[in-house]
Amino acid sequence: RTGDLARSLPSGVLEFLGRMDQQVKVRGFRIELGEIEAALLALGRVRDGAVLVRDEGEGRRYLAAYVVPEEGRTPSRDELVEALRRGLPDYMVPSVFVLLDALPLTPNGKVDRRALARLAPVPEAPGEGSAPPSTPTEELLAGIFADVLGRERIGVHDDFFALGGHSLLATRVVSRVRERLGVELPLRKVFEAPSVASLARELKGLSGERTQALPLRSRPGSNDLPLSFAQERLWFLDRFEPGGSLYNIPTAVRLEGALDEPAFAAALGEIVRRHETLRTAFREIGGRPVQRILPWSPFELPIIDLGMLPEGEREEAWRRLVREEAARPFDLASGRMLRALLLRFGEREHVVALTFHHIASDGWSFGVFLRELQALYKAASTGRPSPLPGLPMRYADFAVCQREWLQGEVLESQLAWWRQALAGLPEALELPTDRPRPAVRAGRGASVVFFFPSELSAGLTAISRREGATLFMVLLAGFEALLCRLGGGEDMAVGSPIANRNRFETEP
Repeated sequence: RTGDLARSLPSGVLEFLGRMDQQVKVRGFRIELGEIEAALLALGRVRDGAVLVRDEGEGRRYLAAYVVPEEGRTPSRDELVEALRRGLPDYMVPSVFVLLDALPLTPNGKVDRRALARLAPVPEAPGEGSAPPSTPTEELLAGIFADVLGRERIGVHDDFFALGGHSLLATRVVSRVRERLGVELPLRKVFEAPSVASLARELKGLSGERTQALPLRSRPGSNDLPLSFAQERLWFLDRFEPGGSLYNIPTAVRLEGALDEPAFAAALGEIVRRHETLRTAFREIGGRPVQRILPWSPFELPIIDLGMLPEGEREEAWRRLVREEAARPFDLASGRMLRALLLRFGEREHVVALTFHHIASDGWSFGVFLRELQALYKAASTGRPSPLPGLPMRYADFAVCQREWLQGEVLESQLAWWRQALAGLPEALELPTDRPRPAVRAGRGASVVFFFPSELSAGLTAISRREGATLFMVLLAGFEALLCRLGGGEDMAVGSPIANRNRFETEP
């Protein structure tokens, strides 16, 4: 195995795409940087190029292309974007382009990606022909777009999604509009009017619709607090099917380089101290569930040394240990909603298995966790205090405010809407499966991994742009059409995870 990535063309020719170690993940998509670089080099005006992932924090993770143009043929950003979109899906088109005279090289002649990463992307002007804001509302929206997208300036006709926006970032736009204008902007409006100018016109029509959303405020320390509705669902499912691991959120991270193990444990402990939900016990008192925040105590980090095992056995052993740790159930009454297991292969090689319970964490939380762990480990290993600011709100504050707000007429109106929306749904889809449906769900399943041809992916992306939708929406529509064709009927419910962060205060 050389680590090179290639694909077989219908003609039988192998096309080199890059290195397998250049696979990255951005906004949930696995991306081969080599494939983007190959598309760049196929453009007529590009002599050389490289693509990196830049992470500016707070969810601003995007692709940046470093381009060496042919002499006398310097392309504009819009020209590069348009050309790449003909062969790549939107999520593989870089958000930022940096023009260079030459790419930095290592002593052995390869592209020096570390040197490229140190180059700050040049602040980009608005797109060609895009006018600056001309009204207070446009000024505010341009500032929100720039903040959310991590850009210096935004023109009033620039398309939010063409600049790297996606559904999660669109929810941030909505929350900031609510915070600064007190107006409830439906998320769909961002898709229907994705530029500053068009969204400003939509806001003008909504100016009388003041927000009736959940009022959030911090509460003084107290105990035996109510659960949020989402937490109560998970608590009920745990009581209904105890001893399961269906709502565990496991992950394993490989750590390379010298590791200060006590500092690593201290960093994990500081995260648990900061985020009370990770040391919250969920118990039943008087027939109702309550959450009780437990006092902080030093974090327990078990360490297993696998360094003495032969290399062939070591791989199998650590994978087995990670699987076992991921499958171990949580006791929600214990107050330990995060577990960690450190596997040591040597002084400079470790794997840490991390397991959260979904009642205290989600996929978005994990990004926050990794950023904070990095900062806290750096501080602990150098004997410095935590550099992180205090948290203005606890999740328990959100739960209390949600319970106070979502009751009476507000709750009844929402329940009535869902009763009508879900009326007549079948309890189960009758699909022609190759195995009989078990009487009780066991939680065991499998995954099938496959790849879309680039032509199909580009076509789906074109449909999403034409319809003002995300690629996820298009794929979901296709999935439901397939279920319908397989006999699932025309009325069905498909579950999908959501961020559930539509307020500025609840963003990481």
